[in-house]
Amino acid sequence: MLHLQGPQMLQMLEKSLRKSLPESLKVYGTIFHMNQGNPFKLKALVDKWPDLNTVVVRPQEQDMVDDLDHYTNTYQIYSKDPKNCQEVLGLPEVINWKQHLQIQSSQSNLNEVIQNLAASKSFKVKHTECFLYLQLNTVKKLIPSLLDVKNLPPGDGKPKAINQEMLRLSSLDVTHAALVNKFWHFGGNEKSQRFIERCIQTFPTFCLLEPEGNPVCWKLMDQTGEIRMAGTLPEYRKQGLISYVVYNQTKALNNLGFPIYSHVDKNNKIMQKIGYNLHHIRMPCTWNQWYCVPL
Repeated sequence: MLHLQGPQMLQMLEKSLRKSLPESLKVYGTIFHMNQGNPFKLKALVDKWPDLNTVVVRPQEQDMVDDLDHYTNTYQIYSKDPKNCQEVLGLPEVINWKQHLQIQSSQSNLNEVIQNLAASKSFKVKHTECFLYLQLNTVKKLIPSLLDVKNLPPGDGKPKAINQEMLRLSSLDVTHAALVNKFWHFGGNEKSQRFIERCIQTFPTFCLLEPEGNPVCWKLMDQTGEIRMAGTLPEYRKQGLISYVVYNQTKALNNLGFPIYSHVDKNNKIMQKIGYNLHHIRMPCTWNQWYCVPL
């Protein structure tokens, strides 16, 4: 495997992945932010260059010191060739199959590959598949062929106003990580809180603060640049607050030129409706995560 280094190679990789959107989205988003300074200090591996089949983005070895920390031990995968992908993921320099780990991809067709490989390595796998969404302006910019004007909701995608005397738009502080962790579906433990702290310190965050300065609603970004970890305190729900936060987050990230994408659980009808009203467009491919644990 080749380790792509230097801005020129990584910019070429970003351009190459753009041609394979939306299936390459999880890797494309990660490479985009690697080209914006690589705040999570990730590295990109390809099977060959420049005519690649498989791309794997992973942390540096020195950052993967905790064998049980699957939040850090996370790999983003895109492959044009599942057979080649299985060979690549089996290489010890690509994935450390001695650790608890996560693999993420916008390609559900890699499920069989990962399941087979995990079985051969004596790993238990939990596969989570969710709907994948791209924000309207990102679709217009990156994949205009997917834009079907007939399916857009009416209106301008603006949420209803909130009481700005009671709630103030702000950003999260690292001390708020415990609150985010408590409500995060994939979190709730010490390692996830450490990961959330790093996300808060690294990427733009958005929240609403009540008069005492405590967050009541929030939205973050992870190391792939994906909008994630939304939450609202139970007593503040059903007031349209998350729509307000997501709308303002989207506006700010659009101004920065970021690709804006997210995933929603297939059973979460409320967030699906919110995304629709905010002009977030569901992709033909899905968001996939494989949580792998050695037996």
